[in-house]
Amino acid sequence: MLFTSFEFILAFLPVVFAGFFLLARFLGREAAAMWLAAASIFFYGWWSTTYIPLLLGSIVFNYTIGYVISKYREAQSSIARGALILGVLGNLALLCYYKYSNFFLGEIARALGADAPALHIILPLGISFFSFTQIAFLVDAWRGQAREYSFWHYLLFVTWFPHLIAGPILHHGQMMPQFRDPEVYRIRSRNLAIGIALFAVGLGKKLMIADPISMYANPVFHAASVGQEIGFIAAWVGALAYTIQIYFDFSGYSDMAVGLSMLFGIKLPINFNSPYQARNISEFWRRWHMTLSQFLRDYLYIPLGGNRNGETRRMINLMLTMILGGLWHGANWTFVMWGALHGFYLCINHLFQKLTEKLNLKGRLPEFITAPASVLLTFLVVVIAWVFFRADSMPAAQVVLGGMAGFQMDKDWVSIFKGLSAISFGMYLLVSMIIIWAFPNIYEVLDLLLDKLKIQSAEGYRVASAVCVSAGILCAALIGVSMVSTFGTNNISPFLYFQF
Repeated sequence: MLFTSFEFILAFLPVVFAGFFLLARFLGREAAAMWLAAASIFFYGWWSTTYIPLLLGSIVFNYTIGYVISKYREAQSSIARGALILGVLGNLALLCYYKYSNFFLGEIARALGADAPALHIILPLGISFFSFTQIAFLVDAWRGQAREYSFWHYLLFVTWFPHLIAGPILHHGQMMPQFRDPEVYRIRSRNLAIGIALFAVGLGKKLMIADPISMYANPVFHAASVGQEIGFIAAWVGALAYTIQIYFDFSGYSDMAVGLSMLFGIKLPINFNSPYQARNISEFWRRWHMTLSQFLRDYLYIPLGGNRNGETRRMINLMLTMILGGLWHGANWTFVMWGALHGFYLCINHLFQKLTEKLNLKGRLPEFITAPASVLLTFLVVVIAWVFFRADSMPAAQVVLGGMAGFQMDKDWVSIFKGLSAISFGMYLLVSMIIIWAFPNIYEVLDLLLDKLKIQSAEGYRVASAVCVSAGILCAALIGVSMVSTFGTNNISPFLYFQF
């Protein structure tokens, strides 16, 4: 079920919201938690009920393994260690079967010169996210940082509908204290205001920017996939359009997920923090898909050795982490290349930082020159990497990159962008880049507004009231315009991260 759909906004969300707080008041917190878990499973099964047993089976398996780890971690560590290995391998095996079977079989068959057997496997929605969430739980249980005996709370932790399909990747310790907190089960106007504001902004990003501009990215990458030549202008239009699309699509989903969760009094970790404002690629990864970056750092990069074994090993660990992070996104060499590129970027950035410190170059040029130049360079290399992320195949990516480099002659605009206006694209690009580079993000705005609301004076209260009323009107208008803009059209599409 899409967050942007009428059935979600007008039916599912109001019913689940009302049921949660009514059950909490009259039947208790356990009944309310069970209601949310049941609603989350219904949400997951809206598209297809086929994989609900798989999801529930994974949850029961990991809950049992986590219980064994917690029980025997100190008394009989060998049992706990064996359970941890079994749990992690079980999750990885499930993920590999559904996500990578055809890819690996195809590569083996290609190497042997044989025909690859076709396995008709449909990728379960959100399998990467609920698998990684539960792997983190098992590792945290082994470290003594997670201990769970309530099955219903664990079920809700994994299936919680705002995050289930496309993240953020949650940690047990972030969620369990909230499910036990009595304050979560009471309606709070502050939570409602913040939740609605975040949902409205996320909805606007998705429906008013990401979906419309995707119409300029899709024709370019489709033409490249069938071997059509892509000229310089068309290639850059397609690459920039996808760069903007994935930014506002994923940013919009992340805002909506945090906002929806806040309506119920539950705080999700922020997963997106203006990454295109980053001045280097390391900062980009501290701002983009933040929970995945933290997961890769804590459960892959550091266990591999991190930066503890010299510079060469550090570079190898960075490359391995990013290549595996790319492969996590999908079973295609394009994702591997995307991850490898970002690994290479991180290595170059690290070496550059060391060289700058060694030669004492930091501060030699004024900030007003270095800051925008750094942001622009980081943005450029990210755009290049996105070409591999979006392309259907390596040859298709090479066609688009060749066009961006000017290796192919420009074709007529109409031959690729049938019925699409170049002026409209220019307006989308201009507005998007102003929002990305000149405006604070919604979390910065909310922090500022909440600080203003703390003013303890008559004048302060009048300002606070005016701010609240204005923000409420703006959010209502944004939701209304977003929904009307897509009414009767076919522009609404699933969030891009649903496929991962």
